[in-house]
Amino acid sequence: MPRYAFKIEYDGGPFAGWQRQADQPSVQGAIEAALSRLEPGDHTIAAAGRTDAGVHATAQVAHVDLEKDWDPFRLSEALNYHLRPDPVAILACARVAEDFHARFSAQERRYLFRLVQRRAPMTHDRGLVWRVQNALDIKAMRDGAAHLIGHHDFTTFRSTMCQSNSPVKTLDEISIEEIMIPHGREYRFHLRARSFLHNQVRSIVGTLERVGAGAWPPGRVGTALAARDRAACGPVCPPQGLYLCGVGYPEDPFIGPATP
Repeated sequence: MPRYAFKIEYDGGPFAGWQRQADQPSVQGAIEAALSRLEPGDHTIAAAGRTDAGVHATAQVAHVDLEKDWDPFRLSEALNYHLRPDPVAILACARVAEDFHARFSAQERRYLFRLVQRRAPMTHDRGLVWRVQNALDIKAMRDGAAHLIGHHDFTTFRSTMCQSNSPVKTLDEISIEEIMIPHGREYRFHLRARSFLHNQVRSIVGTLERVGAGAWPPGRVGTALAARDRAACGPVCPPQGLYLCGVGYPEDPFIGPATP
């Protein structure tokens, strides 16, 4: 059976997360339903990451095995047609080897978190960012983030519902940029690792926001990490500012022309 990989963009707001659920809308369920319109029957797609309710993606990757030998461009066009009006889009499609696996072949995952500081409520970016009212100290947040880079036991920044076998992960990058916007600032947190624990990114960003607001000194982040205790974590920030924005593989399956 031919195997196809998809690069997927979606607005997570209307969904209960990536993973298929019996009684709630999911991104996986929407794509599998579209696939059933093309090839009748049940389809199961595997993704690089199972994003939570309200979390977005600009470059999620998934794969599926199909009966028909599809032209990848025609397959992506057909899926986008049947995905309407859900806020899900297939950005690219590629035929891949039988041993390619969207999750297990991945060597890194990249997340972006968007935090906006302004007094007025959001309009155009409503549901797409986390808004706070007071300015944040970016140097303090960068100093706090420095404690988390590297190979650590991240129990403090791990959801109690996390199913990972180990809390030990290597966080390769946390960078924070500050962008001036009308009537405020946007802070963009970029995180990169081979894999992440459940709620790890939101726990880290929520804690660093407390540092930026002056409620925590930067060194307390290191103390919290060393505690290996979920109670030592800062607040978990809301999901709407979080985006899965990249998945790295030994070879990029989507290199090539976007159109036939």
